[in-house]
Amino acid sequence: MKFEVDINNNLLIWAIERAGINIDEVSRTIPSFSSWLLGKKKPTVKQLEKFAQKVHIPFGYLFLENPPEEKLPIPFFRTVNSQEHKTNLNIYDSVLILQQRQSWLTDYLKENNYLQLNFVGKFSSNPDINDVVNDIRTTLKINEDWAKEFSTWENAKDHLTQLIEDAGIITNFSSIVGNNTHRNIKVDDCRGFVLVDDYAPFMFINSADSKSAQMFTMAHELAHIWIGKSAGFDFRQLQPANNQTEVLCDKIAAEFLVPAKSIEDSWQTVKDISQLARYFKVSQIVIARRLLDLGKITKNEFITYYDNYINQDFARSGSREGGGDFYKTQRKRLSVRFLSFVNQAVKENKLLIRDAYNLTNLKGETYHTFMREHLN
Repeated sequence: MKFEVDINNNLLIWAIERAGINIDEVSRTIPSFSSWLLGKKKPTVKQLEKFAQKVHIPFGYLFLENPPEEKLPIPFFRTVNSQEHKTNLNIYDSVLILQQRQSWLTDYLKENNYLQLNFVGKFSSNPDINDVVNDIRTTLKINEDWAKEFSTWENAKDHLTQLIEDAGIITNFSSIVGNNTHRNIKVDDCRGFVLVDDYAPFMFINSADSKSAQMFTMAHELAHIWIGKSAGFDFRQLQPANNQTEVLCDKIAAEFLVPAKSIEDSWQTVKDISQLARYFKVSQIVIARRLLDLGKITKNEFITYYDNYINQDFARSGSREGGGDFYKTQRKRLSVRFLSFVNQAVKENKLLIRDAYNLTNLKGETYHTFMREHLN
């Protein structure tokens, strides 16, 4: 016997608008959907479960009197337009997923007597940019010219990622919600976000972004951690939003990657962006961005250079996450540091295996194979 239920049509309309799809698209999956809206039929519980899965909402939402108000739990800064936008569902869900992981990890670290990270929020009021940059370098145990030790900036980025994790910061490189390859996070919507916490800060870097832009995102998020402010941003054309915090973090990131004195000295004799990029072991667009900061090129020159370079970079490397080795991708998507704590907690019987599955989005034998063969 099928059990039919009454449903508030306003919730159905809200759900599909929230998911960014239309009635026709839902009807292709659930043919009777239009009849629900017209009152000709009532959905069964099973049909509603299928609908909730289709539009990515908790099943219980469909029985509320009114749609819940959903807002990102962190500020989100946009470069082009600082006015409030409708919450992007994929960004919203990604933030909630990382908040859940962060909450568990923070509790675990406290219970096991880990110390707070003393650099989080260390420069929370009117900091000097050079003081913040020097403290980041000291904490990560690198000097001003650290990147020059590597043959490519890609190697430098991988090294920086390892140092950031070693310092206690969780890094997540992903362009999808969880492990759902059908739910992409567009670079224009979100270049990254950072969740500040005294025990376990989390950084999210959009891996669909040009690989050459990810380094700057990482440095920008480090700055957010050092001043103690969570945020998300689209950071279009590597330009900060018109916001005091964003402008400050942008300046810290730029100085961290390419010190002003060094680039000014080099520009005296080498007026070639590609050569300077090879010398400083950063991407060409980071060099171009730094030259813009220092008034060596105009904003129009930078934007033209940026657009041309990004188009070429995407053509070379592709703009979508996917392919390659699944387990290698998970190491970057979930963070080796985070996964190591999950594995440790399971072995200590402080975390149920089903909860480990939920925290990692790895299920059954996939989870066990990863932990056994691909964690280290």
